[in-house]
Amino acid sequence: MNKKLVCAVPLAALLAASLYACGSSDNNHADLSSVKNVVVIYAENRSFDNLYGNFPGANGMQNVNAGNARQLDRDGSVLATLPAIWGGLTAKGVTPAVTEAMTVNLPNSPFVIDDAAGFDTPLSTTTRDLYHRFYENQMQIDGGKNDKFAAWADSGGLVMGRYNTNADKLPLYKIAQQYALADNFFMGAFGGSFLNHQWLICACTPVYPNADKSPAASSISAVDADGVSLKLASNSPASALTGIPKFANSGNLTPDFFAINTMQPPYQPSGNKPATGGDAAYADPSVATTLPPQTQQHIGDLLNNAGISWAWYGGSWGAALADPTVINGSTNSVPNFQTHHQPFNYFADLAPGTASRAQHLLDGGTNGTAFIKAIDDGALPQVAFYKPQGNLNEHAGYTDVASGDAHIADLIAHLQKSPQWKNMVVIVTYDENGGFWDHVGPPKGDRWGPGTRIPALVISPYAKKGFVDHTQYDTTSILRFITHRFSLPTLPGLASRDAALVANGGKAMGDLTNALDFSQ
Repeated sequence: MNKKLVCAVPLAALLAASLYACGSSDNNHADLSSVKNVVVIYAENRSFDNLYGNFPGANGMQNVNAGNARQLDRDGSVLATLPAIWGGLTAKGVTPAVTEAMTVNLPNSPFVIDDAAGFDTPLSTTTRDLYHRFYENQMQIDGGKNDKFAAWADSGGLVMGRYNTNADKLPLYKIAQQYALADNFFMGAFGGSFLNHQWLICACTPVYPNADKSPAASSISAVDADGVSLKLASNSPASALTGIPKFANSGNLTPDFFAINTMQPPYQPSGNKPATGGDAAYADPSVATTLPPQTQQHIGDLLNNAGISWAWYGGSWGAALADPTVINGSTNSVPNFQTHHQPFNYFADLAPGTASRAQHLLDGGTNGTAFIKAIDDGALPQVAFYKPQGNLNEHAGYTDVASGDAHIADLIAHLQKSPQWKNMVVIVTYDENGGFWDHVGPPKGDRWGPGTRIPALVISPYAKKGFVDHTQYDTTSILRFITHRFSLPTLPGLASRDAALVANGGKAMGDLTNALDFSQ
């Protein structure tokens, strides 16, 4: 029967049958309102070139040359070679080890980590960690030239390491070839996981009121007059070839008391224990790294106000609540849960004991089992965030790329079989670059970002197939998409980000809709 004729019925019958169902049952009639479920999967610490530099049709390594890849020393001169990888390429305890001595005199250019052209260290090997901090990231970006990653790193030349990936090595690479890959997507804020998780949910930077009179006073960074560079310590090595930079104080707070590097949640699970004799559900506020509860408006507030169901599924959240030994664990502590990877746990309206917390901060389960069950049961809320537990999130220093990539690919397979799949948009991205270099300079925005380019995949029955999306995006584009789809008010940080981009001669961020085609 012709579906157009089914829709062309008397008004009473139309209402009984539901106009919504008529439109959404046929992709020829679909539009953005046909999207009933948005799923955000948030991995860790990879730049675009680090994982997707070989991707066909993307702005990748084919556009890299000696001029846009060479690294400068701290005085602005061209480095003769990359610095040694301080402490070695592989993480502590990994065998066979790639030692520091094996990394001396690397050419001043990107190098391959995982095949015979490089160090033959596969994607399943955990490398050492790298700086990924607020001011250091800006110093590495160097106004968009991306030429001081090696100069302002604690990992020496590892910043220039990348993986020679393809669809055989990386399951998500194959999925990206089937759907849409964004190659002009930047992390929302400069620096690390803590701040970028906050920008994912509120497009805002946390505050620590009166920090100069608080236990965190010693955490206030010493910053040069330019507002983006840290003051150097008097004994800092002059050259990146001779040692790791030393700063007067690279702290967790800005001079005007914004929290920009890792602070701990005020509520358990937190990296800080409860105060002696205090409420067991709270972190000790007298510890310098405990952030006071935040009160800014976040995406959950907007969804609540609009009656839209949502949840954050934290991998091993339940395990961390039950057993503090799995908090901020290493690869020797599995499951492990990183406390600063649950951004809603910093907000007063989701404090322990609130109904909102119980409803929206959910356990993803060990190895994602609870999240997978919700997928398989068709029980996901309209907006779902999922954060893999530590050993499955791809973070250098305590896990590898292969484990996390395989985990996320398995999640995608479950989502594709879910009863909710036909009206779903899945966004897979990384919180930040993890300190790894990328050749594309971010657009000039506001004080907080955007930072370095990262991979992002849009996976959906509505996604353009085999599409590389060159639209300018950043992490806040996820909020823009959710806001657009559900007709929510604009968070202040989104408006200020766009105003800054335009004021600096650029354009506003996209909302990911260019990756979709409802006529398919």
